[in-house]
Amino acid sequence: MKRTWPISTVADAARARITVARVAAAHGVPPLERTRLSAALGVRLRQCLTKGGGWRFTVTAARGSLRVEVCASPADGETPWVVTAPCPEPAPAPVGDAVAGDPTALAEALLGADEDTALVLERLAEQEELVAFHREELHQTNQGVLALHAELDAAGRAQREAFAAEREARREAEDARRRLTFLADASAALTASLNHEEIVRRLPELLVPEYARTVDVWLFDAEDERGRAPSVPRPAAAVIAARTGRPQYAAADPGGLPGVQDQPPSALHPGRPLLCVPLPTRRAPLGVLTLTPPGERWDPDEAVMLVELTRRAGGALDNARRFEHNRDIAETLQRALLTDLPDTSGLRLAARYLPATYGLNIGGDWYDAFRQPDGSLITVIGDVTGHGLHAAVMMSQLRTALRAYAVDGGSPGELLTRLHMFLHHLQPDLYATAVIARFKPGEPVLTWAAAGHPPPVLRGPDGTVRTLDAKPGAMLGIPLHQEIADHTVPLEPGSTLALYTDGLVERRAQGIDPGIDRLAAALGALRPEELDEDLDGSAERILEPMLSDSERDDDVCLLLCHIDSRVGHRPGTRPRDRS
Repeated sequence: MKRTWPISTVADAARARITVARVAAAHGVPPLERTRLSAALGVRLRQCLTKGGGWRFTVTAARGSLRVEVCASPADGETPWVVTAPCPEPAPAPVGDAVAGDPTALAEALLGADEDTALVLERLAEQEELVAFHREELHQTNQGVLALHAELDAAGRAQREAFAAEREARREAEDARRRLTFLADASAALTASLNHEEIVRRLPELLVPEYARTVDVWLFDAEDERGRAPSVPRPAAAVIAARTGRPQYAAADPGGLPGVQDQPPSALHPGRPLLCVPLPTRRAPLGVLTLTPPGERWDPDEAVMLVELTRRAGGALDNARRFEHNRDIAETLQRALLTDLPDTSGLRLAARYLPATYGLNIGGDWYDAFRQPDGSLITVIGDVTGHGLHAAVMMSQLRTALRAYAVDGGSPGELLTRLHMFLHHLQPDLYATAVIARFKPGEPVLTWAAAGHPPPVLRGPDGTVRTLDAKPGAMLGIPLHQEIADHTVPLEPGSTLALYTDGLVERRAQGIDPGIDRLAAALGALRPEELDEDLDGSAERILEPMLSDSERDDDVCLLLCHIDSRVGHRPGTRPRDRS
């Protein structure tokens, strides 16, 4: 369907607008689209009438679309105005032009347009309500988003704070672990030594430069006791620490260190903070440790660690001094109990005693040499089980008893048998081992006996070495009745007898036999002239390879008995004049 009308007046324009509305309604154009179409057409027709001239209006309905075209008449090259609207359904009958002069039709058309407008306004009100609803919904959503952003921001801030707190906690835990590790390692290093000078030397090595820039150790001595003025200038805080036994901190500003008292800056070191910590013992401080910080000042936790380390260092120094005092007493006692070897013509003696490299350096090892009434020379070496003063006292009693028994005469086996009975009755829970060798004037024979002791080693004049391993008696003091037998061996000029304790030859990982073999090899390697002219030096040359392999964990005794190699010389006789 296509219709065309000329438009030159307002009435033409009104009829055209009414016709379009009817055609659109007939073809099922929706009211909203129909109203939009009519309104747009009315605006365009008013524009055309304002311009003046003739205009042509065309309506075409076909293929589901309603097309309205307005163009100038005649056409003067101006582009036509075109608007379209969808037509869901075709018109049931052609729509005629029934409004040419009928007021009723015009009124109906006007009222119909109002109905469409009302419908549009109703739809518009619905849309406005919908827009208002969505606007409120959007506003609520925006508020929720803002609240969510605020919560997320707060959560992020809390998470960052938690991460920062965790990092700080980890750093503090790592610092604490580092300090505890250092404290444990430093304590082990300080307590590993029993030499107070070594401990004093190690303190600066441990603390500088990580925990202190400088370290000064002030130890009190007999002339510089606690409470007296020091013999050399000391910081006032160090003197106060010595007198009060409490740590002091000297600086221009308070240190705020736990358990440490603040003092004014030191006159000796006004520009540096000082931490003065006493070295405590069970009774009173034995010194003061004065530190300067590696930086501006100490962290409180580091100060606590330094005070604790100083406390442990004080204990280590106290233990070392006690040990050194007891060691000096023990060594003095041990030396007093060892015998000066007799000067015997034709028989040279050399002895060496070496205490263990740790402990109180006092034990039950001993050697002795003395004459019997008949002129025989008795040489003995023995070892009382255990260490310490008790073993040394028991060793002294055995040595005294042996000398007393020897006055009545008796062979080495008889003397050992009497010693066995003496020790068994005197100290039932204490045991000993011993070897006794007798050199009798005018007799080229060595008589010896052993009780649980390593066998003697005899070197011949030609350098051959043999172990005197004839069956020995059992240990002295065991609950067993025994008669210890004597053994004899020929003795030629130039022969050397070595008596020793197990500390010389026994090693835990190897036993005793390899050590005896090494001793025999060292003795056999000596030249005859060395033994004749320098028996003491020969003893040293034997000990050197024997003790260089490991740290000694037992005392060592060595007694060398050497027969002069000059022809015809015998123990107890004067050598012939070679001239």
